[in-house]
Amino acid sequence: MFVTGYAVMAGAAERLVLGYDSFGNICGRKNVPVKGVPLSGRDMTNKKYVFFLNSCSPEMQSPKISSVSLCVSSCPQEQLNSLEDLQSFARNNGSCLCVYNLSISSYTLNPKAAELCPTLPVPPSKSFPLFNRCVPQHPECYSKYASVLISMVNEMDVFHRILSGILAGRDTVIGLSVLALAFSFIVVLTFRFIRTLLVHTLIALVVFGLLFVSGVLWWLYYDYRNDPSTELETEKENVKFLFGYAIFSTAVTVVLLSLILVLRKRLQFTVQLFQIVGKIMGRIPFLLFQPLWTFLILIIFWVFWVAVLLSLGTAGTAQTTSEGQVEYRAFSGICYMAWYHFIGLIWTSEFILACQQMTVAGAVVTCYFNRNKNSPPRHPVLSSISVLLCYHLGTVVKGSFLITILRIPRIVLLYLYNILKQKESTCAKCLLKCCFCWLWCQESCLRYVNQHVYTTTAINGTNFCTSAKDAVFILTKSSAELASISCFGGFIIFLGKVFVVCFTVFGGLMAFNYHRELQAWVVPLLLVGFFAYLMSHSFLSVFEVTLDTTFLCFAIDMETNDGSAEKPYFVDQELLMFVNQNNKLTDRQKHGSMRRGSEDGTELQPMT
Repeated sequence: MFVTGYAVMAGAAERLVLGYDSFGNICGRKNVPVKGVPLSGRDMTNKKYVFFLNSCSPEMQSPKISSVSLCVSSCPQEQLNSLEDLQSFARNNGSCLCVYNLSISSYTLNPKAAELCPTLPVPPSKSFPLFNRCVPQHPECYSKYASVLISMVNEMDVFHRILSGILAGRDTVIGLSVLALAFSFIVVLTFRFIRTLLVHTLIALVVFGLLFVSGVLWWLYYDYRNDPSTELETEKENVKFLFGYAIFSTAVTVVLLSLILVLRKRLQFTVQLFQIVGKIMGRIPFLLFQPLWTFLILIIFWVFWVAVLLSLGTAGTAQTTSEGQVEYRAFSGICYMAWYHFIGLIWTSEFILACQQMTVAGAVVTCYFNRNKNSPPRHPVLSSISVLLCYHLGTVVKGSFLITILRIPRIVLLYLYNILKQKESTCAKCLLKCCFCWLWCQESCLRYVNQHVYTTTAINGTNFCTSAKDAVFILTKSSAELASISCFGGFIIFLGKVFVVCFTVFGGLMAFNYHRELQAWVVPLLLVGFFAYLMSHSFLSVFEVTLDTTFLCFAIDMETNDGSAEKPYFVDQELLMFVNQNNKLTDRQKHGSMRRGSEDGTELQPMT
């Protein structure tokens, strides 16, 4: 809340989005006066473009162009050779190209008009979409202006370049997020009404998406690397990021294709598994709508987070110069606040997703431990939400905080690795990679345990630590019987997430590749991929949580009951038969391996 309040009070994201003149006026809106600057505080609602008085001979004064800039309603489309042409253009188009305190009628009468008006001749220009600047179209002027603009963009730090790239492609980012939402909904319907043909179709699309995205990334990297016009620092960063994306995508493709090849014989088994999960979810129809609420909450939070980030990136004080102009100086310590804000993004997103997991687990637990399967409890989702808000918010906060704690060292190691990439320290790079992989494995294990902790909390109503101890005890005893079932089901769900991310990133590659100029578009593409994964995880985690919760309830049911009249099982006969069938299949595989071992001279041990 402190960072938010500071960003709102000190930031001005509109300066980054709309541009501003030399007197502190933001183009395209009403402004408040700046003390000591008489030309500030003007209404620029109809003046949306930034125009430089000497656009043909600009100079770079870090971190901005030193020329006097004005807010104008339109850029001159034709060359203006005299003050009379400037006066005529202002009267016909309503766009005054001279300083604000010079009236139109004084253009040709005031002896200081040459200093207050643009350098003649004024070249034709048109608005530039990224910074709302009037860019000269005359070849000689354009080359000078472009060289200064390139220097200005390269002088900006990475933080502001990323912000500019996000703002430039904001419509594309929003469109791709909607596309990811549509893909996630399609995959949810596929898993709800799954059949063998749908599974084969999904796997075929995932294979196609992985191969196609990897190929496009390598093609774009080759195209950018061999482009002689690559001068901007943002374009050079695009090349570096594309190379990293291509390597990562290729590695993921090889691993997933190998797993699909190994597990292809268990597809029918997976279909039966999801049919059982679909039957369970059919008793709780509103469970499928739970991801929509989670998605809306995440969208609201992400919009809020980006707005605070933009305000934080433009936080600065207005300082008056001796010429009566305004310069904005950034506050110190902004980068540290941005890192703190980023940690808040991770923790809050994990907290929202954990609340969904807790809600789904509570609803499934309520229906599983119901004796009358034909008469499920009324409103199990609402009941689970009320229990979460009243009793178990602390458990969810602790679980999401532990995930965040493990992610922070990974981010720090990634930052250190990027620094060491420029140095010849192979040993340090290898050590950082090993630590990074170890932390990733720890985070994956913690996520798996957290989900079962939430389920145990929903069953027993205990706190986080007690539930964690009970969950580990149950998983240790039943891991041999249920690990393979959760493994295959989780793998198919993960393929669904890969499907959403692949086709969303492919759409982003096609969209961003058409807007290369002055955009760090690879970073917004990474943001789109991250949002697509979170959306798909938000939707498909319903099936994942339902699957894990059902089998943990089954393990607890087998542990506490014996099937007698005094202690009957809560489990459905269909689920019980499915687990027994899986155990028989596993036993046959074990017998087969033991039999092959005996043929090699290994003595068979009696089974207990």
